[in-house]
Amino acid sequence: MESNFWEQLKKPFFALAPMDDVTDFPFRTMLARHGKPDVMWTEFVSADGLLHPVGRQALLPKLEYDGEIERPIVAQIFSASPEKIRQAAYLIADLGFDGVDINMGCPDKAINDQGAGAALIKDPSLSAELVIAAKEGVSSHHHPIPVSVKTRIGWNKDELDTWLPVLLETNPAAITIHARTRKEMSKVPAKWDRVTRAVEIAKGSGVLIIGNGDVTDLADGRAKAKETGADGIMIGRASLGNPWVFNARKKNVAIGDKLHALVEHAELFERFYGEGRKFEVMRKFSKAYVSGFDHAKDLRISLMEARDVAEVRRIVREYLAADGACLKP
Repeated sequence: MESNFWEQLKKPFFALAPMDDVTDFPFRTMLARHGKPDVMWTEFVSADGLLHPVGRQALLPKLEYDGEIERPIVAQIFSASPEKIRQAAYLIADLGFDGVDINMGCPDKAINDQGAGAALIKDPSLSAELVIAAKEGVSSHHHPIPVSVKTRIGWNKDELDTWLPVLLETNPAAITIHARTRKEMSKVPAKWDRVTRAVEIAKGSGVLIIGNGDVTDLADGRAKAKETGADGIMIGRASLGNPWVFNARKKNVAIGDKLHALVEHAELFERFYGEGRKFEVMRKFSKAYVSGFDHAKDLRISLMEARDVAEVRRIVREYLAADGACLKP
């Protein structure tokens, strides 16, 4: 029998948006420790790659998670092949995830050229096949899990009124609507009135609608949920450098707290990846933590040169000492 965690969530619920090269294990661990969302999402992973012996070993770290602190957690996959999606969905269930999500919204050209991501909006028939295939894959597992979809309102233009019913016909557990077209990328404000329309279209279907795009914090998310009627709200970019974004009790974050969190994140990064990933990747997170306060620019410049967590710790310690504070042990 399918274990559907979606049915247990209090509305409106809040979810972490999947972001490639961002929502990895160290990043999600930071959120789990400081302000856990109602639903976690992994980075997206190629279903085709997961089913290749060499590719699987390279991609499995993207699917690493801590079942004690991250649940419910959804793994996101992408492909234009129903058979690959079917097999990958089974694998996701086998890895113990609480749900599997199909990416039908990524605007990246390389992904779209494969016929995957947002390109699927142009092929409604194939898109429906993919959802059905994923549902077949998880239903064949001894512990079936729910299937969801994350998409946009259209390719070059708004096609929500024709596109969403195609997905609803396949009856996924939830559909996340990024309220922009693929052409718009993230260059224009999200059109939240289209989330309202999505809720109207989905009414009576039993499919949950999650709104996504430009949500700054919990208060903003609650306001958007009330305005649109969305069952859930997804937060993405606002979580960078702010592991408290889902924490209703943490409204004002001190500079010292941000810098201690940066060091903690760097320690998690180095511990998880070791020498398997260049520490330079950590720089985008450092930049996000260090902003909006005096001398932040100078501190960022120093941190951009850090080659390991020891250097991050030293730079932060020196900055705090100059301000009469100290780094937590």
